[in-house]
Amino acid sequence: MTTSTIVLGRRGATRDGGVRTRRTRSDIKIALLFIAPALIGLILFYFVPTIRGLYLSFTEYSVLDDPTWVGTANYERLAQDPLFWNALGVTVQYVVINIVLQTAIALGLALLMQHVARSTAVRGMLLMPYLMANVIAALLWFWMLDYQLGIVNNIIEWLGLPRVAFFGSAEWAIPTQALINTWRHMGYTALLLFAGLQAIPGTVYEAAKLDGANPFQTFGRITLPLLRPVIALVLVLTVTGSFQVFDTVAVTTQGGPVNASRVIQYYIFQKAFTQLEFGYASALAMILFIILAIVAFVQMKLLRGNESDLA
Repeated sequence: MTTSTIVLGRRGATRDGGVRTRRTRSDIKIALLFIAPALIGLILFYFVPTIRGLYLSFTEYSVLDDPTWVGTANYERLAQDPLFWNALGVTVQYVVINIVLQTAIALGLALLMQHVARSTAVRGMLLMPYLMANVIAALLWFWMLDYQLGIVNNIIEWLGLPRVAFFGSAEWAIPTQALINTWRHMGYTALLLFAGLQAIPGTVYEAAKLDGANPFQTFGRITLPLLRPVIALVLVLTVTGSFQVFDTVAVTTQGGPVNASRVIQYYIFQKAFTQLEFGYASALAMILFIILAIVAFVQMKLLRGNESDLA
């Protein structure tokens, strides 16, 4: 009896294991079926162009002729190109202004949404600028900040102050475009941070209150540490997006005045579609890709974005 029971038990275990294996395989097939459209799009529109761009970065290619292999000549030229280094510096300036202002304002808005503005309508209004296309937002502010006819400069003059050439001066071109981007994205960024705040247990704040912590101590020692993974995600998304700014520059200053707003994405566009130097433009794009990968990796490591203090 004992032997037969053991044998039957083993057979039963084998049958159950076989059923589980078949179910697992079936689930994998169904999952692959659902993600197939997105996976195909990812391969066709991201992986294939990236591999082709990497190949073209080692060639001289102008669309009119077949690509000619030149090895690392494009990268050697890039290292000695003053316009590239200027574009990189301008882009970094834009990123720093945009990220500092956007993150600070978005965090303040998220805290207000949690403690003051509890209305869904008010929270929805914060997202309205984000629903506007970048080009439309840029044109809207381009007209409002116009030196002669813009309402902002008219208000400045009415206050007795001199008019400001927001898009026409080298000092104001990049800060102005960074402020436009901040205005458009701060609502969406605030919503992400607000979601992170909602995930922090209220019992933590109750314990801090019982211990006599004031609001500043609570924010610095509880809110910020527990919000760190969300902040890391937000910073990776915003920094990556800011490095790729293009449309705001394209419809306002076109890189001017005197290269003061020629960001690296606009420089790539000019090399590829204005001067037809697709090989060199591909090399520029590969360098930008490497920079973004390194920046994202460093951010996640320094902020420990894959860890949470809530565990």
